[in-house]
Amino acid sequence: MKVFVQIPCLNEEETLPSVINSIPREIPGVDEVEILVIDDGSTDRTVEIARELGVTHFVRHARNMGLARSFADGVDYALRNGADIVVNTDGDNQYPQARIPELVQPIIRGQAEIVVADRQTGKIEHFSRFKKIMQRFGSWVVNKAAGTDLPDAASGFRAYSKESLIRLNVVTRFSYTMETIIQAGYKRLAITSVPVETNPKTRESRLFKNIWQHMLLSGSAITRAYLMYRPYIVFASLGVILALAALIPFVRYLVLVALDVQGDHIQSLLIGAILATGSLLSFALGVIADLTRINRSLSEDALEYLKIQRYGD
Repeated sequence: MKVFVQIPCLNEEETLPSVINSIPREIPGVDEVEILVIDDGSTDRTVEIARELGVTHFVRHARNMGLARSFADGVDYALRNGADIVVNTDGDNQYPQARIPELVQPIIRGQAEIVVADRQTGKIEHFSRFKKIMQRFGSWVVNKAAGTDLPDAASGFRAYSKESLIRLNVVTRFSYTMETIIQAGYKRLAITSVPVETNPKTRESRLFKNIWQHMLLSGSAITRAYLMYRPYIVFASLGVILALAALIPFVRYLVLVALDVQGDHIQSLLIGAILATGSLLSFALGVIADLTRINRSLSEDALEYLKIQRYGD
């Protein structure tokens, strides 16, 4: 059993030593623990410091590619080098690396394929009340979309089994956290969580400039992932709403005609016709989107087979 702990880094020379030194080198049920540093275009001594600390596994980007691409490239490297479990942590020392053994145990015992650390955001002192509320709301939205029950869906401190990573595909450029949960829920992968307490804050997030940008980008990622795997629910719901709305002007027209109310009521028919047309278009788009989903599922099955050939079963 080999565990790769991957650390996406962007100019983390100050905090990286704390991260690397706190990673357990021995884990019950694990034969080997390897550390992988993903240098996402750093301009400081991140790589040099990692080498000085004994790290031998690296993925390097000539320029900043973003967290999602760093995660995907790290996973590819880890699986090509025999990883059975991949743990993702951060280079800013936000997460308690000493809890990695607890994070991987559900996978080792065969109880889960993905384990997400619950940061217990309500207890994080540097989170504002508004941010805590938004974190809970975001997790609720993701759980509804994925059919899961995770208290902290945005947490990047995670463990993935090899089998789950072969089945998952990262499409978004912003962050893989939400997308992989929704995919895992759709693909019926077993997911659980482990409560942890975060380390003191070391710097501001580099993923977003403020909470509003974070909400916008996260909402976009959730919507895209949901539309990829359950488009018929979205378009069918929209079609039903528009159909019900179309009934209102049609009924109004019939009532006015039945009561012989004077005036031209053609506008009711026009509004009703527009809404009814929108409803039909929504159902048609739903059929097309569902056919696209089926085609994507077949493509992912083929990609899964290629991954098994690439990484070995």
